[in-house]
Amino acid sequence: MQHLLVPTDFSPEAHHAFEVALQLARRTGGRLTLLHVVDTPGAAGVVATGSASGGSGLDGVFMVQLLQNTKRRMHALMAEAARSHPDVAVQDIVATGDVDAAVLDTIRAQHIDLVVVGAHEHKPGSHLLFAPDSHAERLVRLAPCPVLTVKHPAPEFEVHHIVFASDFQPEADLAAASLRQVCAAFPEATLHLLDVVTSASDYAAAVSRIHAFARRHQLAAYEPDVFDAPEVSAGIPRYAAQAHADLVVMLTHGRTGLRHWLQGSIAESVAVQAAAPVLTFHAPVA
Repeated sequence: MQHLLVPTDFSPEAHHAFEVALQLARRTGGRLTLLHVVDTPGAAGVVATGSASGGSGLDGVFMVQLLQNTKRRMHALMAEAARSHPDVAVQDIVATGDVDAAVLDTIRAQHIDLVVVGAHEHKPGSHLLFAPDSHAERLVRLAPCPVLTVKHPAPEFEVHHIVFASDFQPEADLAAASLRQVCAAFPEATLHLLDVVTSASDYAAAVSRIHAFARRHQLAAYEPDVFDAPEVSAGIPRYAAQAHADLVVMLTHGRTGLRHWLQGSIAESVAVQAAAPVLTFHAPVA
């Protein structure tokens, strides 16, 4: 996690993500890129100076003023970072165009290792079928790198309890390497291996899968946890709250299109429903 990206719309949630990203970059010896996208349909590009080319009349004047004001706000955030974390290198990018496309383009162009994004916390069950998803949810699904969603202030981001939520079927083995990296970054934290079941009769089998996963990947220190809930996507945030989780880790499938609408993504739902920060990553491509 040497290069972190923080997309910002200057909201409180985006600032929470900025605070966490600075602390992570300091812990890992990494650097940070701060990105703001001016959503302008039909135009796309990167503005590095706060000026704009093209345009005419009032529209052109408005765009120049908007970009200059944006740069001032970005520089204020960079000055804040220089005061609080002078050892972390921070650069800013202002782009124009579609927000999601600009973020994905920046991930590729800047070789981003981790996106830290602010999100509103949704109450479990409030995310209805066919309701528009958030930028954070779409990033969880589409970003080629891990995504960390942050909902609340964390001026001192300390991780004492990590929850890895999975069904511990064979696909979970694809997460083992990334999970080890997370645990290595927070060696003082307790690792909870969580399986949420919808029937109490599945409890014993779930415990067995957890222990088998831990043996395969030589996880010596962990807490096996099985939680009973009507829905997995709601059970994970409830367990995380009860366990005082500081970080929830999940594997995501990154489904798109009709398959996504029909099957959904538990990781996307948890990313915006859990009060704790949620780290999601895709399975490595074979």
